[in-house]
Amino acid sequence: MTGDAHEQHGHDRSDEHDPASHGREPLTGVDARGLHDAVDELASALHAYVETAVGVRAEFGAREADEDPRVLALEGRVGSLNAQLYDLLHARLGLHADLTGMTWEDDDADADAPAAPGDHDTFHLGFVVELPATVSDLTLDAVIDLVDDGGAQIAQTLAERGYVVGEWGAGRGAPVLLDDEDDDEDDR
Repeated sequence: MTGDAHEQHGHDRSDEHDPASHGREPLTGVDARGLHDAVDELASALHAYVETAVGVRAEFGAREADEDPRVLALEGRVGSLNAQLYDLLHARLGLHADLTGMTWEDDDADADAPAAPGDHDTFHLGFVVELPATVSDLTLDAVIDLVDDGGAQIAQTLAERGYVVGEWGAGRGAPVLLDDEDDDEDDR
């Protein structure tokens, strides 16, 4: 990880780093119990998420279930535990673990093949927005307007650079499902 990326995670102060865990020498004698405890807590939260999601989905449609407060609360919990695990791995081992990315294996696609005209993919940008701790006239409802304005600017910039933006959308609480994504889900 580069210094800039390292600083993006709030680790820009040299006094935060244990020389042993961040050094060039192999690290021996690490007690992994705390790391395993963090993984167990994360696994427990993931199991709770699955159980809750199954129950909520039995009550509601997919879009409503995506926005259900119980589901959103557990997603927040899982995200928080992922961050705690990252921080623990960073502090104890000096690792910048990329454990929350998602990758789908596509056996049919050649990753090195050049893109052809008409090839397309979907891209998502998400935000977790919180109201300030102080009293203000800000509302979470106003955020969607800002996100929508930003989406319009991005779509315009892509078009100006020569890309074809067939559709785009802004949503709150869950990613916006575009027609191509709905088609992909139907094919599964």
